[in-house]
Amino acid sequence: MLRARSSGILLHPSSLPGRFGIGDLGSEAFRFIDFLKQAGQSLWQILPLGPTGYGDSPYSTYSAFAGNPLLVSLELLLEQGDLLPEDLDGQELPQGNIDFGEVHDRKERLLHRAAERFLGRQGDERHQRFDAFCRNHEYWLEDYSLFRVLRRHFGQKHWNLWPEPERLRDPEALQRAREELAQACAYHRYAQFVFFEQWQRLKEYAAQNGISILGDIPIYVAEDSCDVWANPHLYHLDDRGAATEVAGVPPDYFSETGQRWGNPMYRWDRMEQDGFGWWIARLRHNLGLTDALRIDHFRGLESAWSIPADSPTAVDGRWVAVPGDKLLQKVAENLGEIPLVAEDLGVITPEVEKIRDDFGLPGMKILQFAFGSGSDNPYLPHNVERNCLIYTGTHDNNTSLGWWQGLGEQDRAHVASYIGKPSPNMPEDLIRLAMAGVAGLCILPLQDLLGLDGSGRMNTPGKAQGNWCWRYEPGALKPELARRLHEMTAIYGRLPAKSDT
Repeated sequence: MLRARSSGILLHPSSLPGRFGIGDLGSEAFRFIDFLKQAGQSLWQILPLGPTGYGDSPYSTYSAFAGNPLLVSLELLLEQGDLLPEDLDGQELPQGNIDFGEVHDRKERLLHRAAERFLGRQGDERHQRFDAFCRNHEYWLEDYSLFRVLRRHFGQKHWNLWPEPERLRDPEALQRAREELAQACAYHRYAQFVFFEQWQRLKEYAAQNGISILGDIPIYVAEDSCDVWANPHLYHLDDRGAATEVAGVPPDYFSETGQRWGNPMYRWDRMEQDGFGWWIARLRHNLGLTDALRIDHFRGLESAWSIPADSPTAVDGRWVAVPGDKLLQKVAENLGEIPLVAEDLGVITPEVEKIRDDFGLPGMKILQFAFGSGSDNPYLPHNVERNCLIYTGTHDNNTSLGWWQGLGEQDRAHVASYIGKPSPNMPEDLIRLAMAGVAGLCILPLQDLLGLDGSGRMNTPGKAQGNWCWRYEPGALKPELARRLHEMTAIYGRLPAKSDT
């Protein structure tokens, strides 16, 4: 999938239109796949699918295995009888950008109602599927369900602020909680069941229409997550469960204090001792959801910037070696050759490039990073190798029109001279530059195809609130847009092999 010359669109499901305040896995997701097919595309790239925590970032979730219940389609639950028409009366929210607070309140209330109705019925074929799901996913689902219930039980506090028995996972305390809070745990199992049921239905439809899905996993997990609570020995934590070493990146041209992300650092020595079992389980699980995976911050698989947790910035960090080559070798031994994309943006060392290339992983190139320096810039199309993915921009960039509008006169002149037009037509000319390039796979954010300015930006790194809220308007995917994209895809030789006209 990652080898053929092809193209696709970057869009998280939350950015689909939806009646209930957020894009979901219902009818609009199927229409988007129809649009991809009509436009001659081969791939849909998404962001991580996990249940979001603070700031609603898909890169900071309560679990590396669970799905986000906010993406569950209420209309599909209505079709299955878990909800009734009167349940949805008056629950619609305005179109436009997502108000996550409003969505959380309404959707959780409705999902609880659906769970109560579903769990109150017994004996049908769908309950047999539910029971099978719970058995097959028990290795992560039981801890996750209990984690979410205990977190609510203790006032939504970080798990390392819970009472000692639950915080330190005393077996008797956990068993007592499972019994006393059984109904609440059942709700979370139901929410995961319907998420995975709906996602697999969507993924199968994509495959039937020749569309592959490129998923995304953050290299680190959130400190306030089930992953850390259930596996504290795999992280640098103190006796109370608070991180002692956290992840980030060092000071650079963009920030004199670096970036302190706050994710707990892995105990790679312990992970290696048990054969990287947690990582293998994570990759196997997520590859069941998608056709390929992008590893965010791939650089951290060679060495990681480890910061003392009591340091307010990243200045006092240090580089620590990471056995990423051993991890990827063990993954290959257990899972075979798996389709991974290395997010290798930023300052990348020869050691990182060696791991990437030894395993044949494609990297990423961003056209918005290509200008403002000399002709040796590695992101300029004439320097790009075939085994990579080229983007106009990603979810962390401004839209290409917003980027262009923010450029200074000298940088604009550089872009214009490279494209060969004194007055470039943005963002179309940048899209054509990406599509025409030698890179095997070209990925375009939907915002660029819609010609949106900075108001369509998905995320601004370093900004804690107000991100991830963009949704496209119903009716935006017009037949004319599909026709023009199909025509461009054909011109630059990126149509699927069976669709060369």
